[in-house]
Amino acid sequence: MSVEIISKHHQAQGAFDFGRIRENKPIGFPHEPGGANSMSNLFYWAHAWSETGGLIDTHPHQGFEIMSYVIDGKISHYDTKYDRWLDLDAGDAQVIRAGNGISHAEKVLPGGEFFQIWFDPDLSKSLNKEASYSDIKGSDFPIVKSENGNVKIIVGEGSPMEIDTEGVTIKEVSDISGKWKMELDKKSIYTVYIISGEGKSSNGDVTPNDFLVIKNEGELNIEFSTSAKLFVIQSPADVSYKTYAEGQAF
Repeated sequence: MSVEIISKHHQAQGAFDFGRIRENKPIGFPHEPGGANSMSNLFYWAHAWSETGGLIDTHPHQGFEIMSYVIDGKISHYDTKYDRWLDLDAGDAQVIRAGNGISHAEKVLPGGEFFQIWFDPDLSKSLNKEASYSDIKGSDFPIVKSENGNVKIIVGEGSPMEIDTEGVTIKEVSDISGKWKMELDKKSIYTVYIISGEGKSSNGDVTPNDFLVIKNEGELNIEFSTSAKLFVIQSPADVSYKTYAEGQAF
């Protein structure tokens, strides 16, 4: 059984546009110090923000599925498939199925904040598919009221967002106060980003921007002293294909 808490200061750090865009990476690239290693078919996770606004210039991707989720403010996205800029507001999400190749760029408007998360959908298949993507407005995601908090289903039952990567569910849990419990499947790996809120778990204190990696546990319990919002990804402990992180050859 394992619960690991990785603080923001122990995550990988990065910047774009001469420091106008900053980021911490709970799961960085293999060569970067800090953060967790890629796990299951979850390959990369960055939390980026800009106080002044900034640009991540046009760059290519292949194979991976790349999800962007806007936490606050606004970002704008450009890609070579449709050759246009598209705005994404707080609560909106986008998934790029990079397939056999696509290039894109992102503007982070002043005060903008977002996650970018990469998944491995079996590159031996995805590299042979044409690139595609989906943009979903925040109001189109289903919200389920739980005993303590509201659960927004970003990928999973009832969500309009579909990804090819197997066995993944993604949820944002908001309006949490006091004692919070999440039932877990021991055949899954859970990664949890503390967007806001301070609390205590049996494994230690949690504060904003902490990142939790949970394996082989039946439940997670946190008692929050302030209102909390969490971003939760469930991934299969065993993937049916050899992942990129395992050194899959093409």
